[in-house]
Amino acid sequence: MDNSGGAVAVRHHRVMTENGNGEHGGESRGDTDGSVTEPGADRARRIAAVRGAERVLSAAPAVLTVGERLAALAADAAGARELESPLDMYGDGDGVVGELERRVAELLGMEAAAFFPTGTMAQQVALRCWAGRTGSPVVALHPMSHLERDERGAYAQVSGLRAVHPTHAPRLPTAEEIHDLAEPFGTLAVELPLVRAGYALPTWEELVEVVEAARERDAVVHFDGARLWEPAPHFGVGLAELAGLADSVHVSFYKALGGISGAALAGPAELVEEARAWRHRYGGNVFQQWPAALSALTGLERELPRLPSYAAHAKVVAEALEKGFRAAGVPWFRVLPRIPQTHQFQVWLPYPPDVLAEAGLSLAEETRTSLFGGWYASEVPGLSLCDMTIASSALEWTPEAVVEAVGAFFARVPPGAGGAG
Repeated sequence: MDNSGGAVAVRHHRVMTENGNGEHGGESRGDTDGSVTEPGADRARRIAAVRGAERVLSAAPAVLTVGERLAALAADAAGARELESPLDMYGDGDGVVGELERRVAELLGMEAAAFFPTGTMAQQVALRCWAGRTGSPVVALHPMSHLERDERGAYAQVSGLRAVHPTHAPRLPTAEEIHDLAEPFGTLAVELPLVRAGYALPTWEELVEVVEAARERDAVVHFDGARLWEPAPHFGVGLAELAGLADSVHVSFYKALGGISGAALAGPAELVEEARAWRHRYGGNVFQQWPAALSALTGLERELPRLPSYAAHAKVVAEALEKGFRAAGVPWFRVLPRIPQTHQFQVWLPYPPDVLAEAGLSLAEETRTSLFGGWYASEVPGLSLCDMTIASSALEWTPEAVVEAVGAFFARVPPGAGGAG
């Protein structure tokens, strides 16, 4: 096998495994499970365009070959002490999986953590365990949350739980709304950030008040923290202090950290021990998971310290995009939130998604510049949106370069193609 492409593979890994479609880089918005149907020819063209790009603003979803991913994993792990660990067997604590679990528990200030093959499984096990401990099958959650919109109703279908919604507003619930919820609930599940609402976050004071309100209702608090690695700078606290507000926390390894897959559930030692039993019952006690665990440890070491710089640059990019849209004469646009609170945000434009996708592909093919991630139709007729992920590949972009690229992008949008004004 020719390994001469190893350096290229590592470069592509850094740019393209930062899960560039936000919530839906691996879970693209479409069907109820978040999948998207993309014709083979279109997908091949998109992959070729992104792979050929020399400048990438919004980190692209993974478009590596198997060989490139293996080469990147080996290069990233070179010299790591975990390479001397034995291969894990069913997630035992002696191998790299156990090392990852201990590292996550330490970072989050929790007693213990358990590795899960998917975040959905970790979420369902957490809610099920808390329902048994509180004696209540009722979970208070947001109707726009991942639990409600992206897990096929698993909390109800698999665990027999029931949801109540403190609010339907496109933001996290307030303490007053938790206080005033008409019926009792055993668990409050809080998604941080609330992705479908534009990666929305409360202030630190508001979050503390919400948690206190839940406790006053005799409920436990679970953070759907697939992206909990990211909002700590916004809140002005450390990871352990943030996670410490909740009774349990779920985190993802493949989103901001660029891991292969996997998640963890962290919390009290007794809860985590029970969660391991339910993980087995749910079919998640996989024989060997060392590649995912090794890539997660790499992400914790390499990407986690960089997240504050990504978030800071996201503010620069968002402002430059608005300037570029105005200069290009775009009739309507929205950057949400206008000042990003993490390294991710949304862009809304009044054009069909296929028109925007074609403009982006043409720009990448002709200029080797990839500007946006994937576009999809919003729930508002005539408007499309994409999730922007500002990571290492975007740090070299100046505001002037963003404005120039936006102009080149809209030069490829046909006149009269807009669907809303």
